[in-house]
Amino acid sequence: MTFFEELQWRGLIKDTAGEDLADKLNGEPITFYWGTDPTADSLHLGHYSSLVTAKRLAKAGHHPILLCGGATGLIGDPRPTAEREIISKEQLAKNLEGIKAQVSRIFEGKAEVVNNYDWFQGYELTDFLRDVGKYINVNYMLDKDIIRRRLETGITFAEFTYTLIQGYDFLWLYENKGCILQAEGSDQWGNITTGLDLIKKKTGKDAYAFTMPLVLDKYGNKFGKSEGNALWLDRNKTSSYELYQYLINVDDEMVISYLKIFTFLTPEEIMHLEKSNQENPHLREAHKALAREIITDLHGEDAYLEAVKISESLFSGNIKELSAKELEDAFKGIEPFVAKDANLVDFLVDFGICSSKREAREFISNGSISVNGDRVTDLDYQVTKNDSIEQKYVVIRRGKKKYFIGKFQ
Repeated sequence: MTFFEELQWRGLIKDTAGEDLADKLNGEPITFYWGTDPTADSLHLGHYSSLVTAKRLAKAGHHPILLCGGATGLIGDPRPTAEREIISKEQLAKNLEGIKAQVSRIFEGKAEVVNNYDWFQGYELTDFLRDVGKYINVNYMLDKDIIRRRLETGITFAEFTYTLIQGYDFLWLYENKGCILQAEGSDQWGNITTGLDLIKKKTGKDAYAFTMPLVLDKYGNKFGKSEGNALWLDRNKTSSYELYQYLINVDDEMVISYLKIFTFLTPEEIMHLEKSNQENPHLREAHKALAREIITDLHGEDAYLEAVKISESLFSGNIKELSAKELEDAFKGIEPFVAKDANLVDFLVDFGICSSKREAREFISNGSISVNGDRVTDLDYQVTKNDSIEQKYVVIRRGKKKYFIGKFQ
């Protein structure tokens, strides 16, 4: 199949502009751009779905420009329900640096990273209205889906003009960088078409674009949301182990679709995994491949292997194989209780692991309590700091799945 046909096979094409778009993508190298606003100091897994498509285009020989919206981030694009909270310029600058570092690492330094504040800084409002506002009709703007949905509840002038600013980004990159294609998530189609129209009216020439469908789980929720929280690409905000646990447990019926979207595995490799998923679903080969490919691309192979080690050690009960740092990754988000030397029965009750001494004795006698991976059946067992991992952590497992972590001072 051609490159464009592979993009379609992977489910990466939703809206398109340009009659010969396929020929452009299949042919000689072109310059394209993908952009995002720095609303946080890290991108999340939802961004990665379109960012990895940009990387796919780069691997096919096309030149990527990754735009960080220092100007558009000061405004905020219209959301379906309410206006975005204004970000301070200081926070915006911090966010920009974090995102620029991420995309540079993902693209191995081979992508051109630009900031639209560089061409908006000092741009007089009257000049912008003459250069851009004169070419875009208000009725045209009102017909944009995201604007139309906000008219009943109200939309500020700043949000209303956001599409003009992003449209000008495309024009500026077209005129100054030879960028003829924009690729974004489908929620940006309205802003993309503003850029296409502006280029046509200002230069008399056509540009190109395509959008990717938003990636959802089987319930229609955005991919990469875990209990209402985004899974960040920054390893310090979301550990490789957290990513691994999310990816290894995605819905069976969605995993092949995710392999097509998020990985650079060949169609043949993905079809092999699809067959394995159907014939031997318990092996979870497709899920493991998904986790391996994404984590390796984002954090590196060592981080992926560490995530696997943590997962397997917790599953097998080999807690002592883990370092204090690995335990912190594994139990991230769980505040450890302040541990102290004590008899195991008292320890279990004092720290809420068991509701009473009677229950604690029953769990211990039944072999349902493990301390740092070792099953304990001795009612007189003493939990001490000397037995902790790196003189720091003690991990109690009650039953098969309930874990508790304590930290010695």
